[in-house]
Amino acid sequence: MNPLAEQLNESVKSGNRHVYDMLSTLGKEIYFPKEGILSQSAEASAHAKKYNATIGIAIENGGPMHLAAIQDTLSAYKPQDLYPYAPPAGKPELRSVWRDKMVQENPSLTGKSFGQPIVTNALTHGLSIVADLFVEEGDVVIYPDKNWENYELTFGIRRHADIVNFPLFTDDMTFNSAGLREALLAQKGKGKAVVILNFPNNPTGYTPGAKEGGEIVAAIQAAAEEGINVVVVTDDAYYGLFFEDSLKESLFGKLAGLHPRILPIKVDGATKEEYVWGFRVGFITYAAEDQALLAALEQKTLGIIRATISSGAHPSQTFVLHALKSAEFDVQKEEKFQIMKGRANKVKALLDSGKYGDVWEYYPFNSGYFMCLKLKTVAAEALRLHLIQQYGIGTIALGDTDLRIAFSCIAEENLEELFDLIYQGVQDLQGK
Repeated sequence: MNPLAEQLNESVKSGNRHVYDMLSTLGKEIYFPKEGILSQSAEASAHAKKYNATIGIAIENGGPMHLAAIQDTLSAYKPQDLYPYAPPAGKPELRSVWRDKMVQENPSLTGKSFGQPIVTNALTHGLSIVADLFVEEGDVVIYPDKNWENYELTFGIRRHADIVNFPLFTDDMTFNSAGLREALLAQKGKGKAVVILNFPNNPTGYTPGAKEGGEIVAAIQAAAEEGINVVVVTDDAYYGLFFEDSLKESLFGKLAGLHPRILPIKVDGATKEEYVWGFRVGFITYAAEDQALLAALEQKTLGIIRATISSGAHPSQTFVLHALKSAEFDVQKEEKFQIMKGRANKVKALLDSGKYGDVWEYYPFNSGYFMCLKLKTVAAEALRLHLIQQYGIGTIALGDTDLRIAFSCIAEENLEELFDLIYQGVQDLQGK
């Protein structure tokens, strides 16, 4: 094993032996090179004042070489904030500003020990880093039965994890914390589990309330107290889009510092929060009591980044940082929030009107981009195909009965026509 990896492993062990036991083989072997092109280039940038012939970019007239055809459309930004490679961990100022935003929006983080967010190529990349560092073949990854399908690819296919699902909802249509607890405690023989918490949930648009949030935290704590090492990933892709009475914070804050056998990891980003899907700017953040441990986890994360994408896109990081620092940011974001809330409320009013109750129910939703119908009389895939072929309407079929509707992309004034046509599609298939 490389000596740098061994040094990082010793830092992890001394900080928290349980976290070391959570690492995969790759997680133990990975490191960020201290000697090599990046480190030598960094040294040259600091000290080579005459000529710096190290890093692989082109310089012209004292700045990054660039094409006018590109720069003319980006003239509000300095070339040095667009064209050079971004650091593997991301722009330092962006990381600091995002951390400040996290603390402001999550009061439960006050006084907690957690690292500086590391920039990822959006949230999928952050989840992939978690999988690489902490998931070994045969490890158990736990998440609800209603979930984002990419979890299966990221954890199941790529890392050969054993996926354990539990029903998202109880019979009373609240979060099934008892199911989570049972799935966790069943791993006592393995001594390790990875849990993914995705709120607002994709595909249902559900975020638990405060009582349910407390039950989730208690279930994870119970597993830790039974000797199970738990890596808890809060997938906060749709964070902030809370339209009703639900948790308004990530559970990352409640989990931070809760138990030595619990490693909370927050995966979030500007992708959905700031409506910049194509920018691919996300973050991964670790919570731990020991600063040397946090530093070692950051170095291992940078090793994964260096070995895969090398670093994230610089322009999009600059654009997001500029927006976060803008005096108009909060006002503009609130305007978009109100539009999204209006669409969610309109959908709920339509579904509660009694017009469609004979052909579907709907799963609870109070946040995010989506909601999910539970069809009573026809198969979801048959309806999906019929809607797109006969009415030009696109939906997502999930299993036999569930149809996901992204109200985020439908104007409020068009929502009634959308659901009327979906209802008509059901009647078509019933032969009415």
